[in-house]
Amino acid sequence: MSEYRAGFACFVGRPNAGKSTLTNALVGQKIAITSNKPQTTRHIVRGVVHRPDSQLVLVDTPGLHRPRTLLGERLNDLVRETWSEVDVIGLCLPANEPVGRGDRFITGELASLKATVIAVVTKSDLVDKATLAKRLVEVSELGDFAEIVPVSAVAGDQIDTLTEVMTRYLPPSPQLYPDHMITDEPEHVLMAEMIREAALEGVREELPHSIAVLVEEVLPEDRVTKVYADIYVERPSQKGIVIGQGGSRLKEVGRRARQDIEELLGTKVYLDLHVRVAKDWQRDPKQLRKLGF
Repeated sequence: MSEYRAGFACFVGRPNAGKSTLTNALVGQKIAITSNKPQTTRHIVRGVVHRPDSQLVLVDTPGLHRPRTLLGERLNDLVRETWSEVDVIGLCLPANEPVGRGDRFITGELASLKATVIAVVTKSDLVDKATLAKRLVEVSELGDFAEIVPVSAVAGDQIDTLTEVMTRYLPPSPQLYPDHMITDEPEHVLMAEMIREAALEGVREELPHSIAVLVEEVLPEDRVTKVYADIYVERPSQKGIVIGQGGSRLKEVGRRARQDIEELLGTKVYLDLHVRVAKDWQRDPKQLRKLGF
């Protein structure tokens, strides 16, 4: 019988390369929020992939970016720290976009790390075979990767193959997490992230980074769990955008988030949302601490 392997891995890549979607696909459950806005991921979320002979712990990290705020700087520090600690890194490069400057920059950043680097060509369902072949050649010229694996998280193509390839490079190790444990993220943090994902849907370009969510209280009752949460924005004008005309957008945010939270908790949920202004919280160390950064 082959030796049991266990260890940590993460996906990296420029914004919107499909990192969080891929993490969810491998874990088989939504643990990381996804959005087509850059820098959506803010917390480090660990998802555990259980196999008979191995355990792959995926660490979903924020994307590396040019920081404009204190929050941005802290997120970049978090990313680099994670990269230095994992065993395997999957560099995500979307099949439907040519290899660009951002990809070269990240490849350079990874070169000095001890982790095994695998190139993952994502979104393979969005291109024809000829384009995919061309992209695979481009990627092979980009760096010295241990393997190159094309996948589609949405279509489910090659997800098992990718898991197999990544676990091959993990160290021999006993199990790190108990069976059935999918994530070590506290429930209230997952709930806050689900509310933030719903709030990001459809808001104008300048808003994504200004939104933070704090779950204040969770009260499990007989047939329903009551969740009280605050959505924070940086300016009064943004508060109006999140609430929408006559409260329409906030209602829609509540409806979407409630569905996800009910699935997470397995109970009926009453969700009480309030929008509050915390002036320039991304630049204020005290506000950042309060909001969990």
